[in-house]
Amino acid sequence: MCGALRASDAGKKAVLMGWVNKRRDLGSLIFVDLRDRTGITQVVINAERDAAIHEKTEALRNEYVIAVTGTVKLRDASTVNKNIATGEVELVAEELRILNESKLPPFLPSDTALTNEETRLKYRYIDLRREVMQFNIELRHKVAKAIRDYLSALGFFEIETPFMTRSTPEGARDYLVPSRVQPGTFYALPQSPQLFKQILMISGFDKYFQIVRCFRDEDLRADRQPEFTQIDLEMSYPQPERIWEVVEGFLTAAFHAAGFEIKTPFPRMDYDEAIRLYGIDKPDLRLPPFTDVRECFTPENLQELAIHPSLPVVALRTPKVGELSRKERDDIKPLFHSKGGAKIFEDFKRIANKFPEAAAIVAKKTGMEDGDLVVLVAGSAQTGPQTAMPTHRKVTPPELAIYASAGLLRLSLAQKYADRHGIFKKTGDAAKDFRFVWVNNFPMFEWDEGDKRWNAAHHPFTSPHEEDMPKLETGVESLNDPQSPLSSVRALAYDVVLNGTELGSGSIRIHRQDVQSRIFRALGMSEEEARARFGFFLEALEYGTPPHGGIALGLDRIVMILAGAESLREVIPFPKTARAVDLMVDAPTPVSDAQLRDLGIAVRTKS
Repeated sequence: MCGALRASDAGKKAVLMGWVNKRRDLGSLIFVDLRDRTGITQVVINAERDAAIHEKTEALRNEYVIAVTGTVKLRDASTVNKNIATGEVELVAEELRILNESKLPPFLPSDTALTNEETRLKYRYIDLRREVMQFNIELRHKVAKAIRDYLSALGFFEIETPFMTRSTPEGARDYLVPSRVQPGTFYALPQSPQLFKQILMISGFDKYFQIVRCFRDEDLRADRQPEFTQIDLEMSYPQPERIWEVVEGFLTAAFHAAGFEIKTPFPRMDYDEAIRLYGIDKPDLRLPPFTDVRECFTPENLQELAIHPSLPVVALRTPKVGELSRKERDDIKPLFHSKGGAKIFEDFKRIANKFPEAAAIVAKKTGMEDGDLVVLVAGSAQTGPQTAMPTHRKVTPPELAIYASAGLLRLSLAQKYADRHGIFKKTGDAAKDFRFVWVNNFPMFEWDEGDKRWNAAHHPFTSPHEEDMPKLETGVESLNDPQSPLSSVRALAYDVVLNGTELGSGSIRIHRQDVQSRIFRALGMSEEEARARFGFFLEALEYGTPPHGGIALGLDRIVMILAGAESLREVIPFPKTARAVDLMVDAPTPVSDAQLRDLGIAVRTKS
């Protein structure tokens, strides 16, 4: 391979094949940098040694594919290239064959200035020749192999589940596949192998995993693709802690394969605690948690600031930002989006001048140091009375509005001043600062204000806490009420989060048919509808289903983080654009009338 030769190979014969990365013509001497996925070797062609090879080499251009036979020679000390692994040697050509020519590409793999992404995706086969893309795809392979090896050693079976199944849309839209032999019917591409992996537990395969392709027809972002790969896992008879232990094990193996070491066990945090300390259920532990500083102010202070006296006053501290100008303080205001009565105090120095005693206590309580940015978010004095909440919840709706507003602002501030505080740097020690956390005990249901109904917060196959089961029965009697007992039902659900990014989501599943039917009723599904959509699964639950649980993690997302990439498209060989288009093969495209007739489908445009 082109990256394999070393000083110890001097004097040996070698055959190299690859692409012409660069050609330098010095008259009687021509130097060719020959490249493959392992690296580059310099090839020397001397006209005095072999005029015929020299003449052939003059015709070479970038990206020609060639084969060279020659002798490995040590370079002179003054010409050693310390930037490449083969820099101490060169290959003196004795035979050269042009295996294929190349048109001038729209960009070269060796270009340092990247062309626009659309061009890169259209000519993806050229883009994938670039060193960084070769590294990313190799990293993806190493990570997937490490996970497979780890789980296989624990006795997990990798079992493939169907790509063509029935449509059971939950959340995102399904991609549908028409059946030619059953006219008018459709398969769906799976959004997840959820039901199949549960059926594998019913079938006695107590440890299953799969690195599986899934499909969701949804709006795209940098961390979303219509087809994506997830690490799917299911176990029989587990407690959540056992699943967490397995996940921490294979993540340790995956990160080690990428050259990083991580610490386990990961910290654990209740959903309510995450909201109270970070304002979001995907906390980024690299930044300090919120501090409630309401008690630092006197009632008179709160009244003068028009702050609600019984709601939190949240202090957000962003380390090492430095002194802000007046304009920078004004720039903070547009970053703030109030979620129901929340207000912002972006100028802490002004607070300190007006209330020095309170500000001093705030600084001490938050651990504020010189150069830290502190912003306060509080409830407006005009906020209405607090709504009663279930007794086990630590966060009431008016408090949630403040925490949610503060959480969004906190992330915006951290990103805006990332170059100052250094926490989010992708180089040095900051790039190795991986802060994992398990977030658990999520709400079982979420209220949809638009549709006036309850939806499953994770998915409808998640088990509620045993002690919350009675609330399901009473909750079914008030399905259209946002204050229904369903609001207080907790799920045995958990997410693994890394640096503010959700890597995966899982739960202990429902293994009893009567409980599963009760959950469907709570979601407003009649018995007839439940049987029509999930009858095969409800029947399977009646045949001795063991308790089971699992999780699914996004492989693309993990590799993106390990590669330090900004988008999933940088770690997927053939991705789609933000419009779900494959520019290289020009898909999706219309199909012929004959194909449509064969499927019994007529196409009509949206009105």
